[in-house]
Amino acid sequence: MTRFYDQIVAAIAQNRPFALALISGTRGSSPQRIGAKALFFADGKMAGTLGGGCLEAEVNARARKALQTGKAATFEMLLDHDFGWDDGLICGGSVSGLILPRAVEVAEVWRKLAAPNGPIHWGVKKDFSIAFTDSIAEQTGGDWLYIETVAPPVELWIAGSGHVAQAVAPLALKLDFAVTVFDDRPDLANHEFFPSETKLQVDGWHELLKESPKFPAMGLIVTRGHQHDALVLTEWIHRSFIFLGMIGSRRKARVIRERFLKQKIASAAELDKVACPVGADILAQSTQEIGVSIMAQYIQKRGEHHNVKKKDK
Repeated sequence: MTRFYDQIVAAIAQNRPFALALISGTRGSSPQRIGAKALFFADGKMAGTLGGGCLEAEVNARARKALQTGKAATFEMLLDHDFGWDDGLICGGSVSGLILPRAVEVAEVWRKLAAPNGPIHWGVKKDFSIAFTDSIAEQTGGDWLYIETVAPPVELWIAGSGHVAQAVAPLALKLDFAVTVFDDRPDLANHEFFPSETKLQVDGWHELLKESPKFPAMGLIVTRGHQHDALVLTEWIHRSFIFLGMIGSRRKARVIRERFLKQKIASAAELDKVACPVGADILAQSTQEIGVSIMAQYIQKRGEHHNVKKKDK
């Protein structure tokens, strides 16, 4: 997936002037959250989104004017009946944001944000300058109009390379997960069945299960059978996954739970954190639908993790 900061880097490389617009605050009901961004080009084209409709149209007009003058600006819009009726945008809340026509001047910032090795904090100061900040404490000060933390994509480790894994992997990549597939079957765990961006780990399971994630990761167990699922779970249940799901029925979950507790493989608290059956309950039937249901749940869990991190800060 092309991340938003990759698009900024590409626009700079192509020498395409742009204004960066972002939402820095919301009140009530709004079409996008704080942090939504878009690039507005001189020819009227755009990349990214602020929520669509008349909101984007208005910001687009202001951004193109800012490109002509070179002057940054703030905006605040009330999304009421008068503003958005024609375009169906009557959320009732309000959004505020920034328009930055000189964002191209900090190309090194965008290059670093496009390829983060860990969390990076950046923001926009009151004078509209764009800079990094090393201290979380700075974010509570009065010098900043906007602050954001950018981190590498959450890793998704998939145990198994069968039909479900093949349905999940391309979706996950498009949804900004970094995907690694583990299996002992090279005839399936290869780029004939998985997108080229997918990392593949092919070896015997006892070797594969020695691996531990180095960055925030989520795990999905979809091997070729109950025994292999249980084998992977024996190790992965002790890994520091943000979320761990396993395909199967409620009966399968109950049988594995009883066995793990009896053999003291895992505690009840550890087993309580495993989602089995995995996936949002959307009455999925086909493999593709199952893939969608799984990713819907993983998007939710990733969002919950990020929100908890923000509250902790």
